[in-house]
Amino acid sequence: MSHSPALTLPYRVPFASFAPLLPVMLVIALLGLPATQGTDGGATPADAVSGLVVLYCAIRVVRERRRPLSRTAAVVIGMPVVGLAVAAVGASSPAAGLGGLGRYLQIFVLVPASVVLLVRDRRDFRVLAWAFVAFAGFQGAVGVHQYATGTGASYQGEEIRAVGTFGPADVMGMATVVCFGLMCAVGLALGATASRQRTVAACCALALLAPLAVSFSRGAWIATAAACALQLVLAGMRRALKVGAVVAACAVILVGGLGVGSAMFQERISSIGQVTDAPDQSVTDRYTMWAAATDMWSEHPLTGVGLKGFPEHRDGHASLALSSGSDTEGAGAAYRKQPLLSPHNMYLLVLSEQGLIGLVALGGSWLALLVCGLRGLVRVRRGRTPDGLDCALVACGLLIWQLIDFLYADIGGPATVLTALAFGLVAWWALVGGDEAPRASTR
Repeated sequence: MSHSPALTLPYRVPFASFAPLLPVMLVIALLGLPATQGTDGGATPADAVSGLVVLYCAIRVVRERRRPLSRTAAVVIGMPVVGLAVAAVGASSPAAGLGGLGRYLQIFVLVPASVVLLVRDRRDFRVLAWAFVAFAGFQGAVGVHQYATGTGASYQGEEIRAVGTFGPADVMGMATVVCFGLMCAVGLALGATASRQRTVAACCALALLAPLAVSFSRGAWIATAAACALQLVLAGMRRALKVGAVVAACAVILVGGLGVGSAMFQERISSIGQVTDAPDQSVTDRYTMWAAATDMWSEHPLTGVGLKGFPEHRDGHASLALSSGSDTEGAGAAYRKQPLLSPHNMYLLVLSEQGLIGLVALGGSWLALLVCGLRGLVRVRRGRTPDGLDCALVACGLLIWQLIDFLYADIGGPATVLTALAFGLVAWWALVGGDEAPRASTR
């Protein structure tokens, strides 16, 4: 008696279609777990699963016995290894060197390469982009609730700062997640071919402006404004003018709708232009740590002070203007003094710990991704591959936002693993998806 496969095929195809993306989706989902006070800088469940994702990709590569990445992709993604290896050798202790090496490899090499291998086509790319938007919506909803109910992190004596589930020890966590989702939503809204997708993405982008505003993160605001403006320009000047007018009108309504918090919000905006005239203590601390990082680099210009070396050398190079730490409390956490262990500038952190060798290697990888990503966008705009403008705008927006935000922030905290996934999406578009003849769907 023969058995027809028609009964089982419809049930197997959907799962097989999205199965490679499930590990990445699990990493995003685990980032929503509430942060535990007192575990700052330690590994999180999302970090552990990202390691399993790397292991899963390694097993697949061995079993398939084929070259996993093109030569160009391997060189671009693997460039940071050079500077990291040199800086790890120069670390103050083997434990610090290995710990820093593992963290940098996770964020900038291994996890991005794994995402490149798991994303098979532009449909997979869009699924992950929407996952970023959905997760940003969840964190943003938590953040807006914290602001509205006064259960957020402490800000100017009031517990109103939106931090999502990341807690007051990682005040940039929710802002980073929301900005990633906003970049994805704007890219999908500007480049999607389906009108329903454009409408939903545009509504999501507008909704994410509220949690971004109540995060009170000046660096995130600056990076978002610049990246969104560049996304609009890349999508076309005529569309940029129309969308810019709508966004400006919505921003006015948003500021007016903040109620009693509008004065505090406007004060935070005006403080952006006063960072040199009358800086607050947080800005003074940042300038002091920037100067300390530059001083470290001047003593070790080629190799830096070694991975994880900034905290150890900070006091020997910082001036007396540096405070003992930042005060954190609220959002369900008790008061604590959080030490300042990084310069809050990724470029200066790499320069101080890895020297010129590390900065050229890591920065060269990012620059290559930007050039390749923009080249793929130009190909799409010329009509050679009409489908894919949304993917190009999402990838370019994510990378541009991150490169600007690195002027005011560095890696650290639970949300850092999401940065690795974002670099993976960028790398896939720049090195695979933006080609004139992208890989065909396996469905």
